[in-house]
Amino acid sequence: MRLSESLFLLTSIVVWTSRRLPAQAAVQSPVEQQIRALEQSQVDLLLRNDLAGMQRNWSKDYVVNNPFNQVVDASAGPIRRGQLTYSSFVRNIERVLVHDRTVVVMGSETVVPSGQSADAGKTIHRRFTDVWMNEDGHWLLIARHASVICGG
Repeated sequence: MRLSESLFLLTSIVVWTSRRLPAQAAVQSPVEQQIRALEQSQVDLLLRNDLAGMQRNWSKDYVVNNPFNQVVDASAGPIRRGQLTYSSFVRNIERVLVHDRTVVVMGSETVVPSGQSADAGKTIHRRFTDVWMNEDGHWLLIARHASVICGG
């Protein structure tokens, strides 16, 4: 095989391979980076049972459609009442949609309730949506929906 044929073959392989590699993830905007950090902070605070820290990220009218099929004000929900704690909580953010001063976060969670919580010790898989709004320069949670994945 001549050098020119070898170079052509090598170039063809590189071009063909590069077209089949997954695209680089889009660069995250500063707002998306901030929201992702706030999402992780909420998980960390929840695992430490730091309700005061969590509430600093909540709008005064934050509402949750929880995995128990209840729509509750977060300030009066089972986490706030100490009836729901976790030994493990892993959040996988699949999408962050930024629309001006509103951000929607969607993905999945794998949790293990602890203590006197319902299903303590069981691994639970669920889907979630969190809605953040910028209020006076601060990103605050205004709504959340979490649903258990049946058979998951």
